[in-house]
Amino acid sequence: MDHYQRSLQNTFSAYTLNRATDQRLNEEWLKTQLTAPQTCLMPVWRLQNLFLDERNPIFLEAKDAGNLVEMADSIIFLGVEDGKNYFALGLPPQDASIPERFASIGKFLELKMFGAFLGAREGALYAYARAMVYWHQRNQFCGDCGSPTVSVIGGHQRNCTNEQCKQLHFPRTDPSMIVLVTHEDKCLLGRQPVWPKKMYSTIAGFVEPGESIESAVVREVQEETGVLVGEICYHSSQPWPFPSSLMLGFHAKAIDPTIHLKDNELEDARWFSREEIWEGKQNKTLKLPSIISISRCLINAWLDATEIP
Repeated sequence: MDHYQRSLQNTFSAYTLNRATDQRLNEEWLKTQLTAPQTCLMPVWRLQNLFLDERNPIFLEAKDAGNLVEMADSIIFLGVEDGKNYFALGLPPQDASIPERFASIGKFLELKMFGAFLGAREGALYAYARAMVYWHQRNQFCGDCGSPTVSVIGGHQRNCTNEQCKQLHFPRTDPSMIVLVTHEDKCLLGRQPVWPKKMYSTIAGFVEPGESIESAVVREVQEETGVLVGEICYHSSQPWPFPSSLMLGFHAKAIDPTIHLKDNELEDARWFSREEIWEGKQNKTLKLPSIISISRCLINAWLDATEIP
C-alpha cells in the first residue's frame, strides 16, 4: 500500500470532494448556488457540527434552510460531489439561541467526540467545514494593521479593507509530526497528565520554523522522552481540524532507548510489547487513542506487524 492509500484510510481525509477551485472566482455562480436545489448547506456553531443524532450527519437542502444563509457570519464553498454543491456556514457563536432554533432539525455536537460514527465521506466534509469556519472566526481582522477583513474567493481568502494595507489572508494549516518509536519488539508510548487515566499515546509535536519534518521528529521525541531516534519512515497524513493541523505520521527506530522525561509535557513514558498492549486493552488497564486518530493508526499498523520498515 502506498502513502496515498494509507492516508485515505485516515479519518477526515477529504478525498472524494472536487474542490472546484475555478468556481471560487465566479461570484455570480456562487450566489445562485446558495439557493439551488442541488446545494447542501452545513452549519457550524461554536465549532460544533449539526447532527441528526449522535450517529448521523445532516446536509440541509437550500429549500429547508430558511434564513440560514442570512444568519451566517461566514459562507464557504467547499466543493462539488455527485452533482451537489457543498457550502459551510459559520453561525454567530455569540447567539446562544441557535441550538433551540435548530432543535426540530438536529443538534450541534463536537466532531472529535462523534466523528467515529461518521462514514469517510461525511467525516471528511464535516472536518473541512469545521476547519474553515474556525479560520474565518480567527481572521476577521487583519494581522498586519488590525482593520476589518472581508471574505472573498468563495470563502477561501480574506482581504484587508484598509486601503493603505490591502493585505491578503489565506487559510493556514499547522504542520505537526506524530511518531510511533520502536526498539526491538517494543514501542514507545507516553501520557500527558490531562489525559484520561490509563491512556497512553504516540509522541507528537508541532514543526518549528526553519525545521524539516524529520528534524521535528528527532527533536520532539528527545525533548519529551530523552529517547534518541535514527531511522525515520513516513507512514501517512491526516487533516486534524482541532483546530487546524495537518498530522504527518511516522514510524521511527530508537538508537538509544533510555527514557528520561525532560520537558514536563509527559508524566510518564514506557516501552510496551505487543503482548502488553493486547493484555492491557483486554484487562482495561491501558487505553489507546481514539480510533479516529492517526496515532491509533500508527499503533495498529505496528500491532499487526504490517508495513513497518
